[in-house]
Amino acid sequence: MKSRKFAKIRSAAIRYLLLTAGTVIFALPMVYMISTSLRPNGALYEWPPRFFPKPGAITFENFEYILDQKKFLINFLNSVFVSVCTVGLAAFVSSALAFVIGRFRSRATKLLFAFIIITMIIPGTTMIIPQFTLAKRFGLIDKIWGLIPFYVAWVIPFSTFMIKGFMENIPDEIVEAAWIDGASVFKVYTRVAMPLAAPAIASVSIFNFLTAWEEYPWAVTVLSKSEELRTLPIAIAGFNNQYGNVQWGYLFALSVLCMIPVVIIFILCQKFFIQGLTAGGVKG
Repeated sequence: MKSRKFAKIRSAAIRYLLLTAGTVIFALPMVYMISTSLRPNGALYEWPPRFFPKPGAITFENFEYILDQKKFLINFLNSVFVSVCTVGLAAFVSSALAFVIGRFRSRATKLLFAFIIITMIIPGTTMIIPQFTLAKRFGLIDKIWGLIPFYVAWVIPFSTFMIKGFMENIPDEIVEAAWIDGASVFKVYTRVAMPLAAPAIASVSIFNFLTAWEEYPWAVTVLSKSEELRTLPIAIAGFNNQYGNVQWGYLFALSVLCMIPVVIIFILCQKFFIQGLTAGGVKG
């Protein structure tokens, strides 16, 4: 009996030790970024190096510099606009697809779902050249609208896959009651399916927001000319070209500011995020 109890304690100790080590490894870069942003711009090169700034040496001059730059505010608003549009359009299209695939089971919907799964396997970077050709043909180069439709196309397969399980678990009695009351397919989708699938839609929307918020390769490909149309990832990368040598204090301060909206959204949507990840896990 004692040996079994000791084995459980040892197993729990090893598990928590591994979790603690993983947390420290993943948190260290973020802590170092925040620490560097709170030191003078050239303090990164001081010797001996310090991981944390001295209490009396903490300064907000890096943040003041970033906030005083009008172009960074414009870049921030561009990222907000692109991310919000991507999240809204992707939520509507993917939930509609998931509703059709999950509630109207037929050979056509099975083929459509299989096609969606196949598109998830293709790496996005391999499609940059055909996407650029398509964007050029539709006149979307060096325009903020050149990002949104492609971001939406990228996130729809994963979003549809996640929401489909939730749509399938909606009780048939609720949907049938709406049919009996004379509701159309669109009304059943908007009045019944979407409210019940809100946790799943909210959880995938967090992923979609992150995708649009931090995407760099396609953004720098489309928005290569006008600085006023650039998003925050391009602004962060621009420090290398603008100053010749990297200004790490300014760079990390801007990175911290970029991280704040993501943290706020995750905190506000944490409940929906957890519910959405478990959607479809239990057949109801």
